[in-house]
Amino acid sequence: MEYILYCDESANKGSKYGDFFGGCLIKSSDINEINNTLNNKKRELNLNNEIKWTKVTENYLDKYMQIIDIFFGYIKQGKIKVRIMFRHMNDLPSKNIHSNSDEKYFKLYYQFIKNAFGFRYITNINELIYIHIYLDQIPDTKGKRLKFKQYLYEMPYINDFAKSQIRIRKEDIAEICSHNHVILQCLDIILGSMNFKLNEFNRIKPEGKNKRGKRTVAKEKLYKHILHCIEDIIPNFNIGITTGRHGYNNPHWELPYSHWRFKPK
Repeated sequence: MEYILYCDESANKGSKYGDFFGGCLIKSSDINEINNTLNNKKRELNLNNEIKWTKVTENYLDKYMQIIDIFFGYIKQGKIKVRIMFRHMNDLPSKNIHSNSDEKYFKLYYQFIKNAFGFRYITNINELIYIHIYLDQIPDTKGKRLKFKQYLYEMPYINDFAKSQIRIRKEDIAEICSHNHVILQCLDIILGSMNFKLNEFNRIKPEGKNKRGKRTVAKEKLYKHILHCIEDIIPNFNIGITTGRHGYNNPHWELPYSHWRFKPK
């Protein structure tokens, strides 16, 4: 059995929350259907370029909502699992070592991939599960990127994964360009919307103005639409806390959509 894991990251520091990471997990057998459906919809809506949170405007709002509806339709069917991780700016270790480390970005990214989808809890499937990891292009040196990929490759062999059936091959870890991957584009929109709301960018007004800008209003409408899609799957969803079990026996692996407020120890 094989899965594709798309990963993205967003703002590393906001007024309240930062270090946003997101991922989509999809069975390889479902990838073509999902890609084709989303890309066909983009062509139908004349969205010929990359769609992303920073491009949301009043004129494109309805089109983005239609794309999001299709994406969440697949989440509801169980064909896509989404995880969003973020950190409150006050959640720091006692000596503040974590926030000053040059490797903070990679350490957090590793924790997200290692834990957010509950890979180590997959012990009751009668076959190995191979994970293809597709990372949005990493903004750092070649040496650090290679070191990070080596850690990902070795992840299934650490003690935490002793009973897991997860495997990762070196050739299955790759950096990709989001312009060519519509699933990663949808993830960017969801990740951006959570950063937008949690850091209260929806309240911002242009200097000297009494009203919010049209783009801010459009983004808030899209965020609310996304939240409605989430609550259609998980009622009364709270975006600012770690998602609970919601009746799932193995929530880390089974939840269709969840958030993780990361608290370093």
